[in-house]
Amino acid sequence: MLELRNLAFYYGAVHAVSDVNLTVQKGTVHGLIGPNGAGKSTCIDLVSGRKRPTAGTIRYDGNDITTRSVRWRRHAGISRSFQRISVFPELTVADQLDLAARSVGERDLDLVVARLGLDTCLGERCKQISYGQQRRVDIALALLGEPRLILLDEPTAGLSREESLQLADHLVALVRERQATVLIVEHDMEVVFRVCDRLTVLQLGEVIAEGSPEEVRRQPRVIEAYLGRAS
Repeated sequence: MLELRNLAFYYGAVHAVSDVNLTVQKGTVHGLIGPNGAGKSTCIDLVSGRKRPTAGTIRYDGNDITTRSVRWRRHAGISRSFQRISVFPELTVADQLDLAARSVGERDLDLVVARLGLDTCLGERCKQISYGQQRRVDIALALLGEPRLILLDEPTAGLSREESLQLADHLVALVRERQATVLIVEHDMEVVFRVCDRLTVLQLGEVIAEGSPEEVRRQPRVIEAYLGRAS
């Protein structure tokens, strides 16, 4: 579904992403992990079109989309959520989801609402609901329109352990049901090992490991660079 080949992005002399090669198979949840400053969110920005790579190519479902716009990619089935919640505080949850659903042709909004547990707060304004519920609204917006590739940038940031695991389970159930593909950046290792089929580990903009969660968590370089500190 997604291939990054020799992908690079430079801020002047700073190599935020350097020669990254990554393949995400259709129908999988692929985790992108690593310490702060590893280049994870930059990779998500490059795939979503918010940034243009300095070098390399991005292929989506076999097609080169390296220079395609954000709008084009969204219409082609690529959606994303952000680290910071991007909801309209004055709108009710129902109004916000309904407007977004109409704009992307969502056919089963009720399913998304039910799977993410938003049915109890539909009549409330987004500024009135809890942070965890706002997170779910934000992710629901990314899931509308049945996107084929979903980019999630730290979806459980700011949530409690219980909220994080519950959201992860709801998310995976919905993604599996809709046969979507996910590239997820996440710092919560319990969530990562719970939901991901495969992992890629970045450090200072470079790939240092890739494999199944069990394979990755046993690699000494990963433990030294990230998992050891995280645990």
